[in-house]
Amino acid sequence: MSKRTSIGSWAYTIGPYASNPIDFDTVVDTLKTLGFDGVELGAFPPHPNPGNPNGPDSEWPGAMPDKSQRLELAARMKSKGLAFSGIAANLWGEKLINTDDQSKYIAEFRKNSTFCSDLGIQGIRVDCVQPPTIHREIDYGTALDRVVKTWKVCSEIAADAGQYVTWEVEPGFAFNKPSDAVRIHDAVDKANFGIQYDTCHGQMVSVVGARHEGGKETFGSQLEYIRLLDGRINHIHLIDSDNTCHKDAQGNDETSAHPPFGEGILNFDEIVPALVKAARCPHDWWTIDLCFWPDAWAATEKCKKRLDELVARYGN
Repeated sequence: MSKRTSIGSWAYTIGPYASNPIDFDTVVDTLKTLGFDGVELGAFPPHPNPGNPNGPDSEWPGAMPDKSQRLELAARMKSKGLAFSGIAANLWGEKLINTDDQSKYIAEFRKNSTFCSDLGIQGIRVDCVQPPTIHREIDYGTALDRVVKTWKVCSEIAADAGQYVTWEVEPGFAFNKPSDAVRIHDAVDKANFGIQYDTCHGQMVSVVGARHEGGKETFGSQLEYIRLLDGRINHIHLIDSDNTCHKDAQGNDETSAHPPFGEGILNFDEIVPALVKAARCPHDWWTIDLCFWPDAWAATEKCKKRLDELVARYGN
């Protein structure tokens, strides 16, 4: 069996698309036409999501608080021959590192887990929520303890639902150094908890050292980082890197730029075989991530063709 292909829907709703998002039906119909097997759901407005974390669902575009709505969506996806490869849970409004009380974060995670159960989604993406500058305010040990304890609980919630949790290590959030990835993964120590490896983020956090606090921690190649994470990777995103970050509204580095295949410097004929060897994914998905790319919609078809080539070469 060859790998199934998907793309993250958030590329069409945030950043350059925030003021003019591509509606979900258009996204899935177009992905079907392009030959994708599914979509990775950015579970926040305006695409389908479990509801407003801070107020009435009626004021929250895309909210599906009722199980009947979710089952209808699942049936609609199945009728199109598409599936969900996972979700990016909307946890960015919560406090994780900057509070002693992570109960609201955990409650919101649980709501996303139920949403996933209703839709038949297996994997839930998380990140550290707060930016790396939080390390200037909260000592490393305290921050580490808060993240680990919270994700232990979340992993147990997910395990009870037959799901896995995947942590995307990237420049825009705390604990973005290679040693952090290993330290937190091993401290959470849950069979269903792993690292989401994005090839663009991998380049930025392990070779460029983007937004590393307190000194850079880098390798000569992300192949060394992949080997470091052997057995810890449970979800894969494939996209290029040009060694730069996306800029925020003030012109500062935010997170990785995610240029389309062929517009960066990555050698996928080296990287993908290394990932295949190092990953322990409980599924058969490879996902494109064009997050924050200014022309993601137009670049999707080209990226699908390149992903198909990688699947044909390494995904069987």
